Amino acid sequence: MTTNHLLEIKNYGQSIWMDNLSRDIIKSGELKDLVENKGICGITSNPTIFEKAIANNAMYDRDIEAGVRAGLPTYKIYESLVFKDIRDACDILRPVYEASNGLDGYVSIEVPPTIAHDTEATIVEARRYFQEIGRENVMIKIPGTEPGLPAVEQVISEGINVNITLLFSVQSYINTAWAYIRGLEKRAAQGQDISKIASVASFFLSRIDSNIDGKIDAKLAKGVDDLNVEAKLKAIKGKVAIANAKIAYQEYKKIVQSDRWQALAAKGAKVQRLLWASTSTKDPNYSDVMYVDELIGPETVNTLPPATIEACADHCNVANRLETNLEEAYNLMESLKDPDVNIDINTVMDELLTEGIDKFVKPFQSLMDSLEKKVKQLSPV
Repeated sequence: MTTNHLLEIKNYGQSIWMDNLSRDIIKSGELKDLVENKGICGITSNPTIFEKAIANNAMYDRDIEAGVRAGLPTYKIYESLVFKDIRDACDILRPVYEASNGLDGYVSIEVPPTIAHDTEATIVEARRYFQEIGRENVMIKIPGTEPGLPAVEQVISEGINVNITLLFSVQSYINTAWAYIRGLEKRAAQGQDISKIASVASFFLSRIDSNIDGKIDAKLAKGVDDLNVEAKLKAIKGKVAIANAKIAYQEYKKIVQSDRWQALAAKGAKVQRLLWASTSTKDPNYSDVMYVDELIGPETVNTLPPATIEACADHCNVANRLETNLEEAYNLMESLKDPDVNIDINTVMDELLTEGIDKFVKPFQSLMDSLEKKVKQLSPV
């Protein structure tokens, strides 16, 4: 029998979640098999994933028809489909949740991406999603925008599990970690139990390299006279996302050593783990498992799309590398400021956050449009 390297990763304190969900994998038993036999111990979803799952899939037609007969608006029909899939996935992962004492076994669902910049609407929807789905092991995804973080703090204080998504910069991760801490402090101050709340900070990877590699390729395409400059530019390609993630993990370590965190830990609080997201390699010249191999380390999560899960099970090279080559990581990030390179990392991160929200809004709206068409087809004349 061949070794499943996903199972080895668990020995290093990292959990492997899957970045995919559809009714097909629930009904076929594939999800159950992945959880029971392949080492998958959590699920992340997003509007893009649900668009792929629901659009042009006859499996959902009966429930859409039921929604039409009940006179539900399209948005409520969408929720009825997605909430059912989330509940069923939560039930499949419930044994993992119980066996890990609430560390793993979560299924993430995102609040509508159209409210990413609206604090109050995010709080209202996070509460409603958590209540209507009605599973302890559901995690509500909230974008790590400036207006999103007060929402994170508030819903954490109310005992709602949160996955903060679309984090690109190290500073955005730090801000997220403190929002989680403030939420726990608020809850503890009210005399409430904080031991059952879980949170992850979803730190995106491949999109950073795609953006920066594109900028470097544009510079090289214009022509570089100096071979030293050309070498400097080429040395950065495909390296920034991993360096950035390693630095974020160092900040995580500082935060969990702080007095404020230690006071919460003494009351049973769970650490907010860094979750590596956007882990499918976009450039075919790079290893298809580079965002797994290079970031294995304790108290972290890596969420992988199905193709990366298969690739990693087959040929991941498992070792604890999250704290290797740290000096190199800091130097690489510093090298972006070199006049010959001249890439403003803060501008890149802002671009990526704006793009990231857009990449969720568009499929969400596309799904609403395709559902609307289906509702019209299935509506009695």
